[in-house]
Amino acid sequence: MVQEKRLLIGCVADDFTGAGDIASFLVANGIRTVLSNGLPAADMKFSEEFGAVVIALKSRTQETAQAVQDSLAAFDWLREHGAQTLYFKYCSTFDSTPKGNIGPVIDAVLERYEIPCTIICPSLLVNKRAVKDGILYVDGVPLAESHMKNHPLTPMWASDLCELMKEQGKYPCYKITHDLLGKPEEIRARVAAYQQEQKHFYLAVDFFAPEQGQQIAQAFDGIRFMTGGSGLAAELAHYWTKSGAVAAPDFGDYEETARLMFAGSCSVATRGQVKTYLEAGGKGVMVSPAKLASGEQSIESLWQFIQAHPQEDLLLYSAGSGGCVEQAGEQDAGRLEQTFAALAQRAAKAGCTRLISAGGETSGAVTQALGYDAFYIGENVAPGVPIMVPIQNPHLRLVLKSGNFGAPDFFLKTLKES
Repeated sequence: MVQEKRLLIGCVADDFTGAGDIASFLVANGIRTVLSNGLPAADMKFSEEFGAVVIALKSRTQETAQAVQDSLAAFDWLREHGAQTLYFKYCSTFDSTPKGNIGPVIDAVLERYEIPCTIICPSLLVNKRAVKDGILYVDGVPLAESHMKNHPLTPMWASDLCELMKEQGKYPCYKITHDLLGKPEEIRARVAAYQQEQKHFYLAVDFFAPEQGQQIAQAFDGIRFMTGGSGLAAELAHYWTKSGAVAAPDFGDYEETARLMFAGSCSVATRGQVKTYLEAGGKGVMVSPAKLASGEQSIESLWQFIQAHPQEDLLLYSAGSGGCVEQAGEQDAGRLEQTFAALAQRAAKAGCTRLISAGGETSGAVTQALGYDAFYIGENVAPGVPIMVPIQNPHLRLVLKSGNFGAPDFFLKTLKES
């Protein structure tokens, strides 16, 4: 039956791997979670044991008006299905251009539901992303000075959260710094004062030490709309359930076939993971957009390679993931994603039950090709990287990670744990 119990949290994520990221942290902190790839059907069914629904969109790099429209449709669905708290999940590196899309989506939600304010908190301490004095740091370096500053789609152009919001949002941004955390009454008094002056506003909240998470959850308990990375969501889940880590649900037995892995991300993290895997003796093949364009490589030739190694774990990785530099444009990236997606689809139809994908765009293409639109979330193989089980096919196991996530031994560790 359609769930009658009110959802503790309804989340909209701006890409698929980000959705898996936040869903995994909710599960780890005691809230059973369903993930929907795109807007769920109006009558999507899930049992009453689930306390959260996460909707994965492709809004991070969409045209802004479309990103806002899709996001509002998703939040409308969550409200209609009883979500007590709404959460807008974006990357812990605040992947957004000066024109959006984080700011425009936040503004649209505040205005549509007449919510006075929201929190801006992209911290994820386990992955070394932290906010101090309103500045977002990546591994101790201000965001705009980090190795992520030259992202091809969402370059990191500023580090101060209020400066980031000034360029892409309509409303004032106030900082709630660490000296106020642990003083919930003082924070609430400040918020009430801001509300007397402004119809809508943002609160950039510090979060750089573990104990601050529960202080934030306590101080802002009752705010109907939160935004940030998965770190804040984990703290909210822990605060609500008071449970800490719990055992992930058991989705039953399945045939453990050899793993087929894809790496399309060119991030520093994924390049290191591919290198570590290959140096440890893992079998793989580099897939080049240039070779795909010339016909030297093709879906058919790569599928023949896969079929020739039925009992071996295989990694298909892009030239960029392998550290090679190619003049690759949007068309080349699309060709690569389509190739990996087609191979994943063939593998699943041929009986492969374990698929692993590194990179948000790659993972989105793979899941779209597989045709599944809703997933149960299982245990983590790395922080923010869960095992996912399609509701429509409980015999398949998927591991999908953002390009920047995971330690150098990610592929080796995942082969042991999935």
